[in-house]
Amino acid sequence: MRLLLLITFYFVGQNSLGQHPSIATKRGSFYFYWGWNRAYYAPSTIRFHGNTYDFQLYDVAAADRQSPFSASLYLNPKKITVPQYNARIGYYFRNGLQLSLGVDHMKYVMLHDQPSTINGYIYNSGTVYDGVYTDQDFVISQDFLKFEHTDGLNYINAELRRSTVLFQTKYFQPIIHYGGGVGGMLPKTNTTLLSNSRYDAFHLAGYGVDGVFALQCLFFKYFFIQGEAKMGFIHMPDIRTTMHPSDRASQMILFTQFNVNFGLRFPLLSSPAIIIPDTQFPN
Repeated sequence: MRLLLLITFYFVGQNSLGQHPSIATKRGSFYFYWGWNRAYYAPSTIRFHGNTYDFQLYDVAAADRQSPFSASLYLNPKKITVPQYNARIGYYFRNGLQLSLGVDHMKYVMLHDQPSTINGYIYNSGTVYDGVYTDQDFVISQDFLKFEHTDGLNYINAELRRSTVLFQTKYFQPIIHYGGGVGGMLPKTNTTLLSNSRYDAFHLAGYGVDGVFALQCLFFKYFFIQGEAKMGFIHMPDIRTTMHPSDRASQMILFTQFNVNFGLRFPLLSSPAIIIPDTQFPN
């Protein structure tokens, strides 16, 4: 009888411990990470409009501009925001559920001298580009337009993610995260359009939404490396292009982002102990 009770309590105890959430994803855990990204963009349509022009460019291709690695750039606190980076803080408000705030600093560079199609009109620009265009083949030369979000394409967002621990040992836990987010777009757009001077200023231009999947390798309960794949949609209906307030651009972008992040986690709330009461066995 005593042996049977011992076996029963052993398996009940093991089951309770197995259901107890990992401390890494338990309510009250807090984390911070910093990392870097590569971004890829689908071709998009860009509309430019002002007092004397209104035209669209179709199937405009662009690329990111990640800085080549050097310790003096990537690890220098004074220059740490120059490369394309990701920064995020998060909090587990429920077991396995986290809410986070972050900045995805991407860069977007329109490719020079690319073929496109133009539709619209340009008047009184003082250039050879004055005229009316009806779905005409067009090469986007540098004396016509330079357009890039290189300081950068800043996506400031909140994300909700679910976390699942795949397995755990004393010193290592692989954890998957998946979820999505929404946020505002605050680009610093570098533009030289027609005969206008170069313009470069931060401006709240629109919004973005995203979905994300991540694999985290947690070491010694506190330090982690995290790889992420993110896909999203950006809508910027209000991009500043020149010093004149009436000159604007609008753009919708589909993007894919791959990130490598390094982070630290720690508990803000103490974890309650699992108490197994004393059990008296009959003689």
